[in-house]
Amino acid sequence: MAGIPIAIVQQAPVFLNLAASVEKAEQLVRAAKADGASLIVFPEAWLPGYPVWLDEAPGSALWGHRPAEILFRLLYANCPTLDGPEIGRLADLAVELSVEIVMGIQERRGASIFNTALRLTPEGGRDVHRKIMPTHNERLVWAAADGSNFRPWPSDFGPFGALICWEHWMPLARAARHNEGEVLHFALWPAVTELHLLASRHYAFEGQCFVAAAGTVLARNEVLDGFDSLGVREEAARSLLESIPSDHQLLKSGASAVIAPDTSLIAAAEPGDSRTLHAAIDLDRLAEGRLYLDTAGHYSRPDIFELRVDTRERPGVFIER
Repeated sequence: MAGIPIAIVQQAPVFLNLAASVEKAEQLVRAAKADGASLIVFPEAWLPGYPVWLDEAPGSALWGHRPAEILFRLLYANCPTLDGPEIGRLADLAVELSVEIVMGIQERRGASIFNTALRLTPEGGRDVHRKIMPTHNERLVWAAADGSNFRPWPSDFGPFGALICWEHWMPLARAARHNEGEVLHFALWPAVTELHLLASRHYAFEGQCFVAAAGTVLARNEVLDGFDSLGVREEAARSLLESIPSDHQLLKSGASAVIAPDTSLIAAAEPGDSRTLHAAIDLDRLAEGRLYLDTAGHYSRPDIFELRVDTRERPGVFIER
């Protein structure tokens, strides 16, 4: 079984600017490919940037707050659709360079935004996982997905899969993923804090799989510069971003890691270091740990515990004619 050279992109997008962020993504993918990567991972909500004002700016959650309403309008306008030209450009890039791209995007779908992990393959394939439970204040901007995309991503090496942020603290979601027999798991985070690294390493051991934990390095000035790049005169919205305390210069610290099934760190970035992280994983190691632990097989008790996963699409409205 072959190894896989992985790159985790940590540089920030051009915050809130979809077109400019796609341009930057292409440059970063080309650079990672030139450095030997065949699988390139971007963090949670990278396109067009994690909505940091929800965590950092006072007033983000107030009813009838014009700055928050305007920011949401600008965010919505800069979120891609799966069949739009921005994702099409990245899909073409994956085919051109013969690389696989996994990217956290904020997907515009109908009148809502979903936090989505998007996979683009060298053959032109597309897979998605939509976050089933936005966390805390994320529910102000993101919808919760149904289970219709909760399935493994096929690859020549075995099943791949993804969870986003605090989905890693949902025991039943983990159990469903482990049952798929993942060989490589993508853990997409805003940044890989100590708590997030703990969850990622736990996932690697529990699932006996490799984990690529991806986080962004994002500074306060990059948030303001990205907003300004939109060329819109929306001072109220900018004022909400300006209200992020000036002593919070590094908003997201990156600190991405590639983790082995025994929880050891194959590669780990220092917090604040925005360089792309490179590592290679040896899939031949997978069977070793499964001698001791297979939570979906010999280390399970299906006679006692059952889990049912509903992967039906749940539109909520059915039109009968």
